[in-house]
Amino acid sequence: MFEELFERWDGEEAVVRYDHESGAWMFVCIHSTVLGPAGGGTRMRVYPSPLDGLADAMRLSQAMTVKMAGANLDRGGGKAVLAVPELFTGDARRDLLLRYGELVASLGGTYRTAGDMNISPNDLDVVKERCPWVYGTTSGGGNSGRGTAIAVHAGLQASAEHVFGSADLRGRSVLVQGAGAVGADLVALLQADGAEVLVSDVDQRRAAATGATTVSPDDVYDTECDIYSPCAIGGTLNATTIPRLRCTIVGGSANNQLAEPQDARRLHERGILYAPDFIINAGGVIQLVGLEDRGWNEDELQQNLRAVGDTLREIYARGGDPAEAAEELAAERIAAARR
Repeated sequence: MFEELFERWDGEEAVVRYDHESGAWMFVCIHSTVLGPAGGGTRMRVYPSPLDGLADAMRLSQAMTVKMAGANLDRGGGKAVLAVPELFTGDARRDLLLRYGELVASLGGTYRTAGDMNISPNDLDVVKERCPWVYGTTSGGGNSGRGTAIAVHAGLQASAEHVFGSADLRGRSVLVQGAGAVGADLVALLQADGAEVLVSDVDQRRAAATGATTVSPDDVYDTECDIYSPCAIGGTLNATTIPRLRCTIVGGSANNQLAEPQDARRLHERGILYAPDFIINAGGVIQLVGLEDRGWNEDELQQNLRAVGDTLREIYARGGDPAEAAEELAAERIAAARR
């Protein structure tokens, strides 16, 4: 029931709209505006039920709050979901995106959107026809996957330094799960380091195109490696897969990598260093806010993306479970802004 979801959610505001023309549900969840206007992507997806779409938006909006705080950006957390009966194309897609743009515009800038699952820069161009608060259009901050990959790369170097005593990834084995926009860029960066890169993807041709050694999706969790980097769907770290892992570090670009909060403790108890996802994968929002709002040049962008590694070093220095330490860091920054 919708009521139960709202009772459990600690966000500020949620907008729910049913789009009669398409049969889609539009959910915009604003978790926090303490640090500034809420920012977060829009995903279009076919869900088992509208409730699943709303729950996804709520969960992801909270993750965006801590991601923005962890990245030290003056933005709050929000997320939008278009829960569709099918992935529309052509005029039906365009018309839905225009109506969605009108919805976001009606919020007056409280929520500022970008791309996420199944939403491309071209889609965002359509949204921007009706809404001024859109990041990541074809004429905007560029492909945010590039920034995400650079930040993940810096985070893996910081993690290797903490575990192995050196940030040099030469000769280290890294298994990248997912060879999409972010994963493929990350693979290239790791190959330039001289790392031994393994790649797994449900699309075998996409995995092979990276030039790395391929691993079957069924064998990912049982493959020995120094670093496991989940860069595809979330929820891959859970009570079933964590005992199978044969790595020393986990860090990747996927959102919501943990199936449940207790999974961070499971990794910690196994002696696996976990780079909290909302810290290491913040490069996309850093890139978009930096280029579109702050006017950074390329050198400033690179410096701020690679600072994600320094944030992880600060988190690891606190000791204990890195996920708990990262949450503490984000909460401290939000509390300071509230004061």
